[in-house]
Amino acid sequence: MRRVIIAGQEILPGEFREININIARLPSHTQIDTPIYVARSKEDGPTLALIAGMHGDEINGMEIVRRIIDQGYNMVQRGTVVCMPVINVYGFLNYSREVPDGKDVNRSFPGSKNGSLASRVAYHLMNDVIPFIDCGIDFHTGGAMRSNYPQVRAVLREPHIVELAEAFCAPFTIDAPFRPNSLRKEASRKGKNIIVFEGGESLRFDLQAIEEGVAGTLRLMKHLGMIDSAPAPRESNRVIWNTSWIRAKHAGLFQPNVQAGQLVHRGDWVGTITDPFGEFKEEVKATETGYIIGLNNSPVINAGDALMHLGMDNFCRLDNLKED
Repeated sequence: MRRVIIAGQEILPGEFREININIARLPSHTQIDTPIYVARSKEDGPTLALIAGMHGDEINGMEIVRRIIDQGYNMVQRGTVVCMPVINVYGFLNYSREVPDGKDVNRSFPGSKNGSLASRVAYHLMNDVIPFIDCGIDFHTGGAMRSNYPQVRAVLREPHIVELAEAFCAPFTIDAPFRPNSLRKEASRKGKNIIVFEGGESLRFDLQAIEEGVAGTLRLMKHLGMIDSAPAPRESNRVIWNTSWIRAKHAGLFQPNVQAGQLVHRGDWVGTITDPFGEFKEEVKATETGYIIGLNNSPVINAGDALMHLGMDNFCRLDNLKED
């Protein structure tokens, strides 16, 4: 049987183990550890990493991984599941996306053992976990009062990554190039394929996003041969090749009259911008035909703010071409 080693510790067949990686300590001398939960079955199979809390305020991903552990879904029939519910413990403690020095962990890879806090978190992940897995899911949410409809982001020119995204079968699969210094990009350099699941809004539980995240993970496990059954998708998967933003032309109070996940056509009335004094009112129109994959929930907006994120599949692209 293959050896499974995580953070320098060998996990034997049929073993479950909690491993704590010490990153650093707070100014109060309180040690901060990143917990990793590793469950290995008695039968050989792939090693799947479930990573959440890269941004400390993105709690939907944490809840997805927590539910997988709580309901025993990580105890697979074949292979190994590595669960990391909270990568950025610092941000989690401070309700923050970043670590205390303001850096983004997901822009700090591959990291440095003696660098900034964000760089140290990235370093330990890249050296203690990523080299020893086969593939993974990185769970995220929308940020700053923006909610994302459940979606997988992946590089759709990479066949092995496409295979993972198709198996997960979220409502939307979005073609998303690698971002510099991100976990996805640096893991790919080591030959490890990671897809990103986005769902909901930061600092707010979104039941639909959480349930989609759990179900999609189980479908991926089944595809990898780790389990024998998984729930069928609730929605058909749509592949999004292009995206665009509807932005505010004026500052004011924004009220949408559409919902995330909805298909809108170019020219449709999708919301209203008013001022607090009853002197101004403007209808917001869709600039493209597309699905609403992200929605700004903040009522107070400035000129140029992103109001809605539209995603276009092949049908939408044809519709936009006809309108042109």
